[in-house]
Amino acid sequence: MKIRFGVGLGAGTAVAELPAIVDRLEAAGVDSLWFSELVYSPAVDPFVGMAHALGRTTRLKVGTSVAVLPGRNPVLLAKQLASLAALAPKRVLPAFGLRPATPAEWEVFPVPDGQRAAVFDESLQLLRAVLENDDVSFTGRFFKVTAASVGIRPPAPLDIWLGGSAPAAFRRIGRLADGWLGSFLTADEARTGRESIQRAAADAGREIEADHFGLSVAVAGNGLPDAVVAAVRSRRPDADPADLLAADWPALHRQIDALVAAGLTKFVIRPVGETPIDEFIDRFVEELLPRQN
Repeated sequence: MKIRFGVGLGAGTAVAELPAIVDRLEAAGVDSLWFSELVYSPAVDPFVGMAHALGRTTRLKVGTSVAVLPGRNPVLLAKQLASLAALAPKRVLPAFGLRPATPAEWEVFPVPDGQRAAVFDESLQLLRAVLENDDVSFTGRFFKVTAASVGIRPPAPLDIWLGGSAPAAFRRIGRLADGWLGSFLTADEARTGRESIQRAAADAGREIEADHFGLSVAVAGNGLPDAVVAAVRSRRPDADPADLLAADWPALHRQIDALVAAGLTKFVIRPVGETPIDEFIDRFVEELLPRQN
């Protein structure tokens, strides 16, 4: 299985920095660049960021880590993804999640109360149908379209990955997705997640490729900042922050070793703390590119 590492950008990356980052990753031979959905931040919109990066490069892949699906129109989203994939074949890596990372942004992606998971499932079904077929007619609880066709067919089918760490998310991924991009999980939890997804896929008469399981992992330059540790403990009070984030690059290697042993092969590595982005990329290239196979 192919082990691959991509760079993840967070809220601290200003729009003005993006062109130089993209050029540096392309020149260094980095596999991929990933954009988070962070509306109330200086970070670039993930779909605009992907379009910009694809337009400046010929090899770099781009993905979302992750974008919010419920609250978006699946047909318009299919048009965006099909357009990007037609312009840059095999370089578009969409991954979607249930809700924004911060509660303040939930209202930006409106869905009926208590129906976010149901909207997610239906949105994904309609998104896939329009990406793969012409003249799609669909009637569900939340969406109705007649003879929908976006007029663009990517040269290769788009794989749709999902995030999530709850049992319901694992069942959804097994039933509906092509891969999993998790986060804030220990190696043991990641193994359990992978196995749960594979069981759900088998129950649905499907199979997810063995190298379509990944994790987003944060690494600090020299120790985890107190504020980051506090935030992680608030989100995951049941876990040691050192098992979820890497305090330094040697710790990241140990985590990657454990995750590979757990059956994961795709990793989005993002900086945490005050490390300048140029320094982070230099260290990323030095530490992780030799680990790819």
